[in-house]
Amino acid sequence: MNFSIAWQKINAMGRDFMALLPNLILGIVVFVIFLFIASGVRSLVRKVTASRQQSQSLTLLLSRLAYVFMLIVGILVTFTVMIPSFTPTTLISALGVGGVAIGFAFKDIFQNFLAGILLLLTEPFKINDQIKYKDFEGTVETIQTRATTIKTYDGRRVVIPNAELFINSVTVNTAYEKRRLQYDVGIGYGDDIAKARQLMLEAMREVEGVLSDPAPEALVVDLADSTVNLRARWWINPPRRSDYMESMDGVLEAIKNKLVLNGIDLPFPTQQILLHDQTEETDGDRRAQREGWPAGNGDVPRPARVVEQEAREQAAATQPAAEEKPA
Repeated sequence: MNFSIAWQKINAMGRDFMALLPNLILGIVVFVIFLFIASGVRSLVRKVTASRQQSQSLTLLLSRLAYVFMLIVGILVTFTVMIPSFTPTTLISALGVGGVAIGFAFKDIFQNFLAGILLLLTEPFKINDQIKYKDFEGTVETIQTRATTIKTYDGRRVVIPNAELFINSVTVNTAYEKRRLQYDVGIGYGDDIAKARQLMLEAMREVEGVLSDPAPEALVVDLADSTVNLRARWWINPPRRSDYMESMDGVLEAIKNKLVLNGIDLPFPTQQILLHDQTEETDGDRRAQREGWPAGNGDVPRPARVVEQEAREQAAATQPAAEEKPA
């Protein structure tokens, strides 16, 4: 076997490697330098954003983007040093067609990424805010570039894509310092509305946590089937879920006890079923017809059949006797 050709190729590869070795060493040194530069830029971005009181998630996002950007620049410079024939234009042209295919394949990921950046920049809600989105409600844990995670009030984690939160409506319960609560209370039609209103206001003012400014309110909102409905409205601060539940519990208990103690009726829905009685002489007479109500101790109307029988007998008695026909 002739090993001379193989040996010549090995020697050529060795010479090429030795010729390329300085470039490799220089490229590694350049990449290490860019690693330090990227770390420094990341720290600088964190300090700048923190001094401007930006949110924690936005600070983390900007620092990561700056770090990744510097790493990409470092990799391009490193390849240019190691391979002189390589240029960024060559890489971009090579990725032209592939980039379009990748864009279609990862369309949803890019959409959520951009939506996450916009959410962090505009900050419609922040970490620890309590939000409601469709059937989900809870406390915001993290706002990442792909999705936002919330912890529900019953201790579950919900991961929502950022694109949905950016496009659809989201209720931020803790956007403001104060929050108004309300509840409808029904009193009887025979009760004094002004008295019930005053008692409800007193009850709300006595509950700890109810703000005096804005003042509590009690408004008539409905004349229902069995009740006159008054809407109790009051404000709390802070507006978190635990404060909401605590205030609702205290106010409803105080209103109920106050109204009952002062003789205000809290009726439940009732129905009256009237059975139409068609067996009495008063049938059809709207002034005297009983329609199922008991007659009480007074006179009970006579049965209709007896009245009809007496009318027939009286009519027969008043008619002249029929003349006998001749034989």
